[in-house]
Amino acid sequence: MIAAEDTVLVLLAAGKSARFGDVGSKLNEPFLSRPLGLHVAVALEAIPFKRRVVVTSPRCAINYAPHGFRVVTNDDAVGDMASSVRLGVACAAAEGAAAVLLALADMPRVTASHVYRLLDAADSADAVVASSDGQSPKPPAVFARPHFDTLQTLSGDQGARDLIRAGRHVVTNAAELIDVDTPQELEQLRELVHAPEALTLPGTRRYDRLS
Repeated sequence: MIAAEDTVLVLLAAGKSARFGDVGSKLNEPFLSRPLGLHVAVALEAIPFKRRVVVTSPRCAINYAPHGFRVVTNDDAVGDMASSVRLGVACAAAEGAAAVLLALADMPRVTASHVYRLLDAADSADAVVASSDGQSPKPPAVFARPHFDTLQTLSGDQGARDLIRAGRHVVTNAAELIDVDTPQELEQLRELVHAPEALTLPGTRRYDRLS
């Protein structure tokens, strides 16, 4: 296994939210009484990472610093989506980390127990371990240090998909790996977990039925 103490958490929070509409950043949207993009940061607070880094954009209004994160602003996340990965991995490399955990801020149901399972499954110095819903691999994913150079060569909208597909996959409940790309997906998630916003925000199906 790769220890959490040797791993840098990189939370990617600079996406353009193109499918969400003109809201600035979907991560600012309320979910269970806190911003959508803050849930992963809070869920992983107790894990003793070597360092926590969030790559964010000027559109995201969340203050991650009080949650122990070094904040890196990406001004080119729209034109070069992979630049967020490069920025985060560069921070991990500078810290001398044995591995980096890449997580997405629009996946609000990821748990600490699952992340520990990913780290436990990283059984070699060059491991790649990704999450899976039983059908396809996806973040969060652990990349050992030998892959840092490759991650820092990614460009455009190219992600780490090839590395992830070739790595080891840890299956968890599909509901834990829900990512939110559209207003409809956020509304469905609110209804799934009985979030108060499903009843109190104008424009949601349940609010409109009750009003």
